[in-house]
Amino acid sequence: MSDPTNVLAPEHRRLRIGDTWRDAASGATFAVEDPATGQTIAEVADAGVADGCAARDAASTAMAQWAATPPRKRSELLTATHRALTERSEEVARLITLEMGKPLAEARAEVAYGAEFFRWFAEEAVRVEGRYSTAPAGGYRILTVPKPVGPCVFVTPWNFPLAMGARKIAPALAAGCTTITKPAAQTPLTMLLLARIMEEVGVPPGVVNVVTTKRSGEVVSALLADGRTRKLSFTGSTEVGRVLLRQAADNVLRTSMELGGNAALIVCADADLDVALDGAMVAKMRNIGESCIAANRIYVEEPVREEFTARFAERMGALSVGHGLDDGVDVGALIDDASVTTIDKLVADAVERGARVLVGGERPDGPGHFYPPTVLVDVPEDARMLREEIFGPVAPIIPFTSDDEVLAKANDTEHGLVGYVFTRDLQRAIRFAEGLDTGMVGINRGLISDPSAPFGGVKQSGIGKEGSHEGILEYLDLTYAAIDLP
Repeated sequence: MSDPTNVLAPEHRRLRIGDTWRDAASGATFAVEDPATGQTIAEVADAGVADGCAARDAASTAMAQWAATPPRKRSELLTATHRALTERSEEVARLITLEMGKPLAEARAEVAYGAEFFRWFAEEAVRVEGRYSTAPAGGYRILTVPKPVGPCVFVTPWNFPLAMGARKIAPALAAGCTTITKPAAQTPLTMLLLARIMEEVGVPPGVVNVVTTKRSGEVVSALLADGRTRKLSFTGSTEVGRVLLRQAADNVLRTSMELGGNAALIVCADADLDVALDGAMVAKMRNIGESCIAANRIYVEEPVREEFTARFAERMGALSVGHGLDDGVDVGALIDDASVTTIDKLVADAVERGARVLVGGERPDGPGHFYPPTVLVDVPEDARMLREEIFGPVAPIIPFTSDDEVLAKANDTEHGLVGYVFTRDLQRAIRFAEGLDTGMVGINRGLISDPSAPFGGVKQSGIGKEGSHEGILEYLDLTYAAIDLP
């Protein structure tokens, strides 16, 4: 098996700032490990505050020229990035699997998904419009002009190391903004490779800066404290999001926050159970369950509970676990030991409170950060896994008897990212779609992510939308001019 890290030369495992690849000012580095083996696969630069400030300076210096770049030129560079990612899909996917753990098939899907953001926003770049109209009272005209908000800071998670960066960088560049991305310390290599690809296709220096660091708090705080930063976009936990929102308030930054989830998946008695089972497997096990939109709680209406549970448990138990680069693997390694420990504790808590494990439920011995696909029933309402984001391959199944009952339970959470409903009754589907306190709803499908659709939550699951036409608006300010014309 060839080494996927070879696609990223040692000189490109450093910080991408302005027109250079440089070491951290301190010379510090940190290790990136393969979560399936625990072995170090690369060393990357460990940036400090001085490096973050250098990236801020580079993004600020490049801002005026990039904003003045014709939209068609920006569009062409985004299209070239889409093409390059598509052509190099296999090597990018293998790198994702090596540093993140997901099976190669899922990594390939992530590359396709991430690349699509560049194609979508290449098309949006040339369709940013203002308006010109007569004031209702007459006597003057109203002119609105959209403008890029300015330099942006992005803090991206480890679970989709390419797609989450693409979902932010593509609309920002389409709108005319420059960027500084701080990828997760567990998975920095993919973002560095993306920066290298964008350099190769001709994106100008200073437009895409990447700062890798284990000292996220101090570096990001310094970036947000500078008045030249005008936008923060973060994907991650609600707890960290609250901290960043407080920091962003000091300079009244524009913010987009995609935070935690606690998705309910509802299977009604009138659902097509084959469709529901397929959808539940995708919603639960996509990305090994390490997704903010993963089904966290599965509610099944009583008449079909027994059949659905048996068939779902059988399918979960048949999944193969192993290194994501090996053939035939369905479930790869979780990101780190802390993640496995958290999931193991959630399962133990539920069992202590009376839940029964049908499949899985035991942490395996040996190297790597693995946890088996797990299904639990008889899960009491006070179990922690019904309140906390599981973020792994564990599925609690809970029965329900009425729509009002399950809606109340589904909405009984601080989160509001996504919900899933399986039913063949159109009116019932619409009532659920309107009744769920979520920013997104999947009706008879377990996969809702699409660059052409507005992704985002309500309540403590976030602020703003990513993707779709709405996604580029997050990177535009609007200037209004009143023009006297008697």
